[in-house]
Amino acid sequence: MKLFLRYSLAVVVAFLLILLIKPLVTNQKEHIKYNFEVSSLNGTVKKEDFNGKVLAIYFGYMYCPDVCPTSLSSLAFALSNFSSEQLNGFRGLFISVDPERDGIKELDEYAKYFHKHFIGATSTKENIDDITKRYESFYEKIYLKDSKMDYSVSHTSYIYIFNKKGEFVKKVDHFTNPDELTEVLSKLL
Repeated sequence: MKLFLRYSLAVVVAFLLILLIKPLVTNQKEHIKYNFEVSSLNGTVKKEDFNGKVLAIYFGYMYCPDVCPTSLSSLAFALSNFSSEQLNGFRGLFISVDPERDGIKELDEYAKYFHKHFIGATSTKENIDDITKRYESFYEKIYLKDSKMDYSVSHTSYIYIFNKKGEFVKKVDHFTNPDELTEVLSKLL
């Protein structure tokens, strides 16, 4: 009977340790997956710089003819439902996957065109490749024969939303209704 109690106690202790350790491991995996460092008009930007604010990240490029402007406009429209005080707790980050053409100053102007709480940023191709891979996003240059643009960029169109603690909340696709974005953000702001 004593042996059974010892084994039972060991199983209970192991189970409790798993319950305590699992959230720590999950949080660490999430931190590694969604961590980033990019360059903005105001210098280097890291994910932890946005702690205390709701963060929405979008990967795209300035020469995008339709998808990027539509997604950023949808997000800006959703934000129009919130007060100035609520919006002080929000930042949007537009990360360009086309650092060859998208300069930092122009990126910031482009992002702010959609909303004053948006920031434009980019990085090296290697860094962007790493970040987009971890975010399970995708982009690819498509060379255009006989075009002055030289190339276009095919890319996924998701808005990644994080709460004020920096925890990933939701990945919203391009076709999401702005009312749904408002609903998600209203729970966080």
